Amino acid sequence: MVSSATSESSPPVLLNRELSVLKFNERVLAMAERDATPLLERLRYLCIVSSNLDEFFEIRISSLKEQQRQSPVLAGVDGRTPDQAFDEVQRAAHALTMRQNTLLINEVLPALHQAGVEVFEPATWPDAVQQWAKDYFQDDISPLLTPVGLDPARPFPRVYNKSLNFIVSLSGPDAFGRSANIAILQAPRSLPRVVQVPPDIAGMAHGYVMLSAIITAFVGELFPGLQVLGCYRWRVTRNSDLFVDEEEITNLRQALQGELSQRNFGAAVRLETDQSMPEDLALFLQDEFLLQPRDTYRVAGPVNLARLEHLCKTVKRPELLFPPYYPSSIAPFDESSPTSAEVFAALRERDVLLHHPYQSFQPVLEFLRMAARDPAVVAIKQTIYRTGEDSELMQLLLAAARAGKEVTVIVELMARFDEQTNINWAAELEEVGAHVSYGVVGHKTHAKMALVLRREDGRIRRYGHLGTGNYHSGTARLYTDFGLLTADADICQDMDKVFSLLTGLGARRPLKRLLQSPFTLHGAMLALVRNEIDHAKQGRPARIMAKMNSLLEPGIIDALYQASQAGVRVDLIVRGACALRAGVPGLSDNIRLRSIVGRFLEHSRVFYFHDDGNEQIYLSSADWMDRNFFRRVEIAFPVLDKRLKKRVVDEAFRIPLRDNQLAWRILPDGDHVRVKARGQPFNAHEHLMTMYSATTRKRRKP
Repeated sequence: MVSSATSESSPPVLLNRELSVLKFNERVLAMAERDATPLLERLRYLCIVSSNLDEFFEIRISSLKEQQRQSPVLAGVDGRTPDQAFDEVQRAAHALTMRQNTLLINEVLPALHQAGVEVFEPATWPDAVQQWAKDYFQDDISPLLTPVGLDPARPFPRVYNKSLNFIVSLSGPDAFGRSANIAILQAPRSLPRVVQVPPDIAGMAHGYVMLSAIITAFVGELFPGLQVLGCYRWRVTRNSDLFVDEEEITNLRQALQGELSQRNFGAAVRLETDQSMPEDLALFLQDEFLLQPRDTYRVAGPVNLARLEHLCKTVKRPELLFPPYYPSSIAPFDESSPTSAEVFAALRERDVLLHHPYQSFQPVLEFLRMAARDPAVVAIKQTIYRTGEDSELMQLLLAAARAGKEVTVIVELMARFDEQTNINWAAELEEVGAHVSYGVVGHKTHAKMALVLRREDGRIRRYGHLGTGNYHSGTARLYTDFGLLTADADICQDMDKVFSLLTGLGARRPLKRLLQSPFTLHGAMLALVRNEIDHAKQGRPARIMAKMNSLLEPGIIDALYQASQAGVRVDLIVRGACALRAGVPGLSDNIRLRSIVGRFLEHSRVFYFHDDGNEQIYLSSADWMDRNFFRRVEIAFPVLDKRLKKRVVDEAFRIPLRDNQLAWRILPDGDHVRVKARGQPFNAHEHLMTMYSATTRKRRKP
C-alpha cells in the first residue's frame, strides 16, 4: 500500500493504534501532573484517564483479544502479531495505571488534605467519624448487602461490568457447621460510591469517605461468629461492544434493546484488585473470569478512581477549579429578543460560523427554537448521535412535532454507550408524531446536520446548521467544535438529499457542495492531497493542514507520505490515535505532527488545502479513519465565505501551531515531547477564550 521506499529491515511505516491511544492518555495524565493545573482539575484529569481506560479495555482490548483468538500469528499494519501487540499494550497500560495511582496517593490526595478537602481513610478516622460511619453502615448500607458464601450450593454470583465487589476471606464454622472460607460481596449500584461526612462530624466543610472504606471497616458485622481474615476490593471490566445481526433483525430498536441487557455481562477483559489482596485470592478471581496475571491490575487507590470526580462536582471552592468562562454569542443571536424573521433574514445575508466552547452553543438552540415556533416553518430535519438524557434540543423537536410541523429525526441507535438514551428519545419522538428513522443498518449516522424548511413568498427556503460535534449542550461547553449556520442554496439542498437518502430508498444523487461517506469523502480527500502534490511538483506553493481526533486510514496516510516526499508542507494536529509516522527521513520529512491537550477536549475536524491560493477548507464530522470513510454516514462541508475562511485558518491552525504550553510534538516512534517555549508562553485555549469571552466583548463595546 505505502509507496515510499523502505527496506525490509526498516520499521513499519504505520504505528500501533492501541499504543497511540495510551500515549494520548499519558498526555491527559500530564495535565494532572502539572502544578499549574488547579487542584480539583488535577483530580478531574485523573478521573478522565480512568474513564478513558475503562472504555479502552471494553472496546480496544476486547478487539485485541478477539484478534488473538482468530489470527494469532497474522501481523497487523504496524508489523506486530496480535500476541506481540497485546503484550506491549498491557505493559504500557500497567505503567500508565501505576503512574496514575502513584500521583493520586502521593500528590493529589495529600494536596487536597492541605487545602481542607479530606478523603478519610479508616486508619485515620476521628472517633466522631468512626461512629458516624458505623451508624451509616448499619442504617443505609447493611440492609442492602447480600454476602454470598461460596460452596456447591452457592456458586459464584453473576458480576456486573465495572461494579464494585469485595472478596472476603473467612475462618470458622457457620450456623450449619459448614467451614467458612470465601464470600463474595457486591456493592449495590444504588449506593453512592463517595459519601460526604456531615460537616459538624467531619470538623470541616469538605470531608468524604469512600463506600468501599465503610464496607471494609464493618464487613465483620455481616458474618457473625466468623473471623474475617481480610476484605479486599475488586472489579472486573467486560467486553462492551454490541453485536446485532444485520441480516436477521426486522426492528433495530427492539434488537438493540435486547442486546443492551447483556452488554454488562460480556467476556471479562480486565481484573482490578486492591493492592493488598493475597496472591491466592487474586488467582482465584483470575480463574473465575478466565483471565491471566497480565490482565490483573493491582491498585493502591480506589478500584474505580473515576468515582472521585464527585469531589470536583460537590466541593464549592472556586480557587481549586479553572476560572469560570462565559462564552460570547454572535449577531443576530446576541441582540435582545430577535424575531425569527430577523434571524432568518440575517442568515440569508451571510453565513454564521460558531467556534465552541469559545462561542456559545445557544445560537444553535435559538435557531431551532425559532424554527419550532415560527408559523412559516413547515418542517425540521435533524440527525442525532449524542444529545444527553436532559436535552433542551430534543425538547424543541418534541414541541415542533406537537405544533404540527413535519419533524424528521435520524436517531443513531448504535452511538456507543448512549444507545439507551437514544432509544428513549426515539420512543418519545414517535409518540408525538415525529418521523423517526434509524439511518442505514451497518453504517452509523455520524453526520451532524439540522435543516429547517420555511415557506417564504410562496416557495420553500432552506436553512441549515452543520457541525463537527454533537448536538449536546454539555459537551459544547467542554469540546472544541465548529458549527456553520447557512442559507446557501447548494449546501442546504445537498443536506436535503442526504436526509432523503437516510429515510428512504433509491440511488444516490450527486451533491454540489457536501462530501459524504461512504461515497465521496475518501476519494475527495485523496484528490485534494494529490492536487497539492501536483502543485509542488510544478514548483508552486503547496500546503496541507489537517486537524482531527484520530488519523488511522492507510490510504490517506500513504497519500500524505507521498505529499511529503513531493515537497508539500504538511501540518497535522491530531489529538489522539495516530498511525502516521512524522519526521522520518525519506518518508515524512515535511510532516509536522502535534497533539494539544488542555482545558478543553480538542474535537473539531478541519481540513485545509492551499490549492495554489484558491484555499479549500472543509469542516467535518469525520476523522480520517476506516470507519468514518467506509462504514459511517459522514459529511464534510466547505467554508465558502473568505472572512470565515480566515477565521478557521487562524483558530484551527495558526493559533494552535503557536502553542507552547499545551502542545506536544509527536516523534517518529509515536512517543511525544512537550513543545518547548521559545519566547513568551502561549496557551491556545486561553488565547481563544480571551478573544471570545462575553466579558471581553462587553468591555470592548464603545
